[in-house]
Amino acid sequence: MDDPYQNNINQQGETYPTYGGGEYTYPYQTDYPPQEEEDAASDVTEGHDEDEQMYEGEYQGIPHPDEIKEARRAARREARMKARMATDVEEETLPEQYESIMEDCGHGRFQWTLFTVLGLALMADGVECFVVSLALPSAEKDMCLSNADKGMLGLIVYVGMMIGAVLWGGLADKLGRRQCLLYALAINCIFSFLSCFAQGYGIFIFFRLCSGIGIGGSVPVVYTYFAEFLQMDKRGEHLSWLCLFWMLGGLYASFTAWGIIPHYGWGFSMGTEFQFHSWRVFVLVCFLPSVAALAGLVFMPESPRFLLESARHDEAWMILKQVHDTNWRAKGEPERVFQVSQIKTPQTQDDEFIEIQSETGTAFQRFMVRHMTLVKQVMKNMLSLAAPDLRIHGLFIAIVWFTMAFSFYGLGVWFPDQIKLLQFEEFESNVKIFHREKVERFHFNFTLQNQVHKEGEYIHDRFINIEIRNVKFEESLFENCYFEDIRSTDTFFENCTLKNTVFYNTDLWEDSKFINCKLENTTFLHPKKGCHLNFQEENDVVIYLVSFLGSLSVLPGNIIAGLLMDKVGRLKIIGGSMLCSAGCTFFVLLCFSQWAVVLFHCLFFAASAAAWNGIEVITVELYPASKRATAFGVLNGTCKLAAIISTFIFGKFIGITKIVPIILSFSALVCGGLLAFKLPETREVILQ
Repeated sequence: MDDPYQNNINQQGETYPTYGGGEYTYPYQTDYPPQEEEDAASDVTEGHDEDEQMYEGEYQGIPHPDEIKEARRAARREARMKARMATDVEEETLPEQYESIMEDCGHGRFQWTLFTVLGLALMADGVECFVVSLALPSAEKDMCLSNADKGMLGLIVYVGMMIGAVLWGGLADKLGRRQCLLYALAINCIFSFLSCFAQGYGIFIFFRLCSGIGIGGSVPVVYTYFAEFLQMDKRGEHLSWLCLFWMLGGLYASFTAWGIIPHYGWGFSMGTEFQFHSWRVFVLVCFLPSVAALAGLVFMPESPRFLLESARHDEAWMILKQVHDTNWRAKGEPERVFQVSQIKTPQTQDDEFIEIQSETGTAFQRFMVRHMTLVKQVMKNMLSLAAPDLRIHGLFIAIVWFTMAFSFYGLGVWFPDQIKLLQFEEFESNVKIFHREKVERFHFNFTLQNQVHKEGEYIHDRFINIEIRNVKFEESLFENCYFEDIRSTDTFFENCTLKNTVFYNTDLWEDSKFINCKLENTTFLHPKKGCHLNFQEENDVVIYLVSFLGSLSVLPGNIIAGLLMDKVGRLKIIGGSMLCSAGCTFFVLLCFSQWAVVLFHCLFFAASAAAWNGIEVITVELYPASKRATAFGVLNGTCKLAAIISTFIFGKFIGITKIVPIILSFSALVCGGLLAFKLPETREVILQ
């Protein structure tokens, strides 16, 4: 009989230690190396107690059952971790694969066509920023606006653009870049056109608000849209060239205002209630870039990167193939084949939820479910910008946006107003004062301007078909006088007495032009509606020239940014440009003439242009595709908020002091410029 205590040997010659004794021995395989036979034999003859048996197993290198279970748990944890890491790696390869596809597609005709179309949309945004300020000097006379009304009209455009930036930026990450840009431009076109014919102040300001909401989406969507068709080494340069169109928008608005508004005859009227003067023709012409961009965008495809984020794989593949074939066909290589067969696609569930809901309920219920779900998705995406991995950099870039916009837009309004103030001070220094003059039976057929008449007497005098500008009559007597076809600007009668006097077809209104006056048997016949003037004489071409030169001066900054953006990096462009702009603002304190202010106005715009380019480029590159347009929209909305605050604050100090606006601008630019160096460099980073 075989010894039950000796080691068993299997057919392959492997040795297994045995548990138990007698007939019930069984093999137990282990990964541990076999012991020497002598040691093993001596071990198993020690006894058969359970405690000693457990000791024997440990002595033979057999692990405890609890240790085996723990090892299995550790193995499972490690397997789950490896699976999770493999999933993360798979998701992270989508940006790399997309970058490789764009490199294979090349940079050519398709990108340049899209560049032109999106440039027109950006040009429309530039026009919108200038159109109200250029038309306001004429519109305020045509609609008789008070200072409060003028200020509100100037701010309402930025309010609309702020709302539009946040709205369309958020929707572009859910509905698509192209679709949202089409909606935004269409709204801008419609309400810009309607505002040309609005006769009342209330309806005009409402149309300009809606127009601003439309065009407000152009900047965040345009940069996001175009960046997703560019490969990494082309991105900074070509996004900078795109900024040139904003400059062209300012030049277009300034040039057309200069050529159209002073020609008062370029309009028509229908009675006294409907007037279409030259400034309205200018507003009508200014919506043409938006129309051209809208027409061109109809033929452009959606961003394939957005389609991939939305799990629309086939559509993205077709568009990428279109980009590839268009570029290589234009380069004379039509035989090149688009070789991409599979594209990694992240999984999303939001759209599936909407589709499930669309199969049930009434049409109204489906409409409400879709749009309420869309609103929730947009809000969730906005709140996700405060996630820990985006919070710090998001705060820094928001401060840079705010400080740059605070100075740029604030001084952009302050410079023209400062020039007007210097003109007014020069005008006031040449005022003529007439004291106790007596004029009888005289026919005034020449322009009266920049005069003050005190305690005068005018008997049987006739004022026919003349202009009266910046004239004030104080404590004077008008008896048996006749006024006909009078056009006035800043003309008032204060504490005067008018007897048996007739006003026929004049804009001298009883309730606005006569202050504490005594009217005896005085008649107002056919008073003019509005504040009609000879615009050719009234509008100073210096204002148009300042706007034109300011827009043109950003050209050097755009060129420098385009050439150096991918060479020196975004941070040096932003920080250096903002610090140079701060230096220009400081020297404005030394300006005491109109042309000195114009010079530093141009220098400031030239120095700040590169910073704008860098800010817009780094904003696109800093955020992932699913949040890119949303983040850009929020930051651009912050920019417009800064514009509203700065224009309001700076306007309060016109004619009081120029130290406060300059110090505020200087401080904001220095803080923003230094903080810009704390942002991450994105020059060689693939779009996530």
